[in-house]
Amino acid sequence: MLKNSYSNRRFVIIVIMLSIGAIFIARLFYLQLINDSYKLSANNNVLRYDTEYPARGLVYDRNGKLLVYNEATYDLMVTPQYVSDDVDTTELCRLLGIAEGGYSKRIKKATTYSIYAASIFEKEISKESYGFLQEKLHRFPGFFVQARTLRKYPLSIAAHTLGYIGEVGPGVVKKDSYYKSGDYIGISGLEKSYEKELRGKKGLKIRMVDVFKQAKGSFQNGKYDSVSIAGQDLYTTLDADLQEYGEKLMKNKRGSVVAIDPSTGEILALVSSPTYDPNLLAGHDRAKNYVKLLSDKVEIPLFNRALMAQYPPGSTFKILNALVGQQVGVLTEETRYPCNQGFQMGNVKVKCHVHPSPLNLSQSIQNSCNSYYSYAFKAIIDKSGFKTVREAFNNWRTIVMSFGFGQKFNFDLPNELSGNIPTAEHYDKLHGKNKWKALSIISLGIGQGEILVTPLQLANFTAIMANRGFFYIPHIVKGIGKEKHIQKRYTTKMLTKVDDKYFGVAVEGMHQVIEAGTGRIAQIPKIKMAGKTGTAQNPHGEDHSIFILFAPLDNPKIAISVIVENGGFGAEWAAPIASLMVEKYLNGVVKREDLEKRMFDGKIYY
Repeated sequence: MLKNSYSNRRFVIIVIMLSIGAIFIARLFYLQLINDSYKLSANNNVLRYDTEYPARGLVYDRNGKLLVYNEATYDLMVTPQYVSDDVDTTELCRLLGIAEGGYSKRIKKATTYSIYAASIFEKEISKESYGFLQEKLHRFPGFFVQARTLRKYPLSIAAHTLGYIGEVGPGVVKKDSYYKSGDYIGISGLEKSYEKELRGKKGLKIRMVDVFKQAKGSFQNGKYDSVSIAGQDLYTTLDADLQEYGEKLMKNKRGSVVAIDPSTGEILALVSSPTYDPNLLAGHDRAKNYVKLLSDKVEIPLFNRALMAQYPPGSTFKILNALVGQQVGVLTEETRYPCNQGFQMGNVKVKCHVHPSPLNLSQSIQNSCNSYYSYAFKAIIDKSGFKTVREAFNNWRTIVMSFGFGQKFNFDLPNELSGNIPTAEHYDKLHGKNKWKALSIISLGIGQGEILVTPLQLANFTAIMANRGFFYIPHIVKGIGKEKHIQKRYTTKMLTKVDDKYFGVAVEGMHQVIEAGTGRIAQIPKIKMAGKTGTAQNPHGEDHSIFILFAPLDNPKIAISVIVENGGFGAEWAAPIASLMVEKYLNGVVKREDLEKRMFDGKIYY
């Protein structure tokens, strides 16, 4: 029995040992013949992982004209661990065109980042420098070249709209695993708004390297490589010819031009002046040029006036009060108010220019009567059937905001501002709660006081007038990639809180502004139009010149707002520029050459 017991134990031990051996053999078989992951890990010290950067998507105008493309450029990368102590720094700096003192600065920065990981030593090397460098790169252990793409702008227009790209900051790298130090990202304009669509998808190339990290071939014939995928192209709503023309008209002036197709909400031109060549913020000198543009506190070329500047709308706002007055039942087509070169009631006085009096509703728009709209606004607040001034004011404000004022559109460009439609609470703080009345805020009737609008909002308001009561959210991109899809919100009709039946008389008044009123200078032969002059008060100097216009009168194709800072009356600068833009867009050519030359050559001194 004892002998059998030992025999059984020996048998069990043999079985256990054989089982363990079988497991090890099977595991070794799997690791060496089936699974390469451990081999890959073991080979890390002789492999280099190169990111293959995708080409960013191209950008086109509405007619297929190229606005942004890519050009090849190269970054010189360095891995400090493999840099030789006796490297010829003088020769390397000569090849790169940098001061020799810059070598130590760059190596120190790379070492601080990581001794073992590659980082950028010199970015965006030109094709010419790359050619010379590539021939001698074997003499510089630890250095290698990585291909990138550089944005180019063939027409040098629409800088504020297109935007620019730059290096990601540490905060972005921490938040988004897609990016690593040295990567580029959209900083402004469309480059920022559509970063995810434009950037594409990175690829990876694994290369075998020697002890100096110089590439000696692809690892396992590229088995573990991945191919980069180019970003999606953007098809914008911009008309490149119209945009370029607008920028020429606004040269030597400060202000903006915003043109919209009222039938779609598509932005045809978005001009902010002064502007800059977008190529300045692309390439090797980007940082230096950015500092120069940013430090210009006189022209402020980086400031997008079309979206961020806020002005009193002046007399253009009278049209909206004409609509509100009809909606709340205090105005009709034949409502007349007197004007003796102004409005006076108690201690409140509002000046006006000489014109026939009294006027009906359409004539009040044609002649831009301040007195009429002081009476009209007082009636809106005092006689519209509400129990209190506060209720009447809040109703007025609600209607006004339904036209897109006092709020952001949240459309497809960043950094948009909301303007301001004052609240009842603001007047409570200013005058005391329930102690203010219509006469306290009478300047709102003529588009002054606390009202502020952006040029984009003013152009959208013009589109609403063209459509007789509705609009589509303004937008700058009409298609993305091959499918060319856009967000549904941009194709959804937005209604105002004024019935469409009240727009006819206001539009007729705008038509008469062009035919026989303050905007006669904007007339274009054989084209019926509707417009309105405006003069925005400027406490810091000459008033701002404002003009809004849509054309043709029936079946409108373009709605436009123009603001020229310190330009005086609306008819002096803004009206001619708006009219020339419309002629260019509808006719293709401008025949009023004298007016065109005067706008091209005109310069406003600030």
